[in-house]
Amino acid sequence: MSTAEDRSESLRMIRDSAAGIAPRTGDFRRIRALRFTDPGFDRAVWREMCEMGWIGLLLPEARGGSGLGVAELCALTEELGASLVPEPLIPATMAAMLLPAEHLTEVLGGERIVLPAWQEAPHSIETVGTTRLTDGRLTGKKLFVPMASGADAFLVTVPNGLALVERSASGVRLEIVGTQDGGTMGTLTLEDAPAEALPGDATDALEVATMATSAYLLGVMDRVFAMTLEYLKTREQFGRKIGSFQALQHRSADLKIQVSLTRAVVEAAAAALDRTTDRAARQAIVSRAKARASEAASVVTRACIQLHGGIGYTDAADPGLFLRKMMVLAPSFGAAALHRARFRLVAPETEEE
Repeated sequence: MSTAEDRSESLRMIRDSAAGIAPRTGDFRRIRALRFTDPGFDRAVWREMCEMGWIGLLLPEARGGSGLGVAELCALTEELGASLVPEPLIPATMAAMLLPAEHLTEVLGGERIVLPAWQEAPHSIETVGTTRLTDGRLTGKKLFVPMASGADAFLVTVPNGLALVERSASGVRLEIVGTQDGGTMGTLTLEDAPAEALPGDATDALEVATMATSAYLLGVMDRVFAMTLEYLKTREQFGRKIGSFQALQHRSADLKIQVSLTRAVVEAAAAALDRTTDRAARQAIVSRAKARASEAASVVTRACIQLHGGIGYTDAADPGLFLRKMMVLAPSFGAAALHRARFRLVAPETEEE
């Protein structure tokens, strides 16, 4: 079997493994039940995800992982996006990439959730700011930690490394706010909190998490577009299926192009990340994918609400769940404008890639 065939089979198996938790044809009762609750996801489902090896997907087998690539991670997160899975797989995967072996056993087993805390300013993807670790004590503030109330510990970025701090430690304050999709974001304030210094640089792990978020957004727009096409085939008005109206057919064709272009960009970018080690090239690849995914997801989800008519604007209608998820994730790990600006900055160095 050729390498290409091996990769294709690997991607198929990853997508199949997601079906048990995130079936493409499933309903959204679990998702609705978890909205606006604390912590906003199910620890039992989380353990099941860990048992399937998803958190350690990118880790080498020697570290307890599966030794797979970014393409496989993106295939998985696309399926999770199509089912609006709220469990924080992407940030937890980012943390797992950075944790040393002695901290991984409980994390990979689902007994402990460690989430990264790296952002200090809005509209930024800088991993290092003013948070400082001095003599084992951590002081600073980190923003926008997703699903933070479900974390047992936080992996905090500091100059020249990382710091692991327990949520229950003295000097740790966590402020939780709700998000549009029914999840949570946390602001982590650290005041002389005891923490363990760890080696590492979160830069590349952040690129991988951003790429996985792009794939999640692809799953969001792909599923809501499929739901909308089905609605157009069944909804009748003036004695005709509304999908037969030429204006709606043209609108649907435009949306299909958006989804197809995003899929092409995201899949190509994920594959390229597995081949490329140059930092500038990786940044350009990721920014191209995230800018397209964020913008296209906004266009597609909003249009699908409109194509559903008045019912699409009600909370009882499932398309609204996709719109709300897009509103949270499109700016996460950098909005489209930020990534377009970064692409223009780094792309000239990668034109021959």
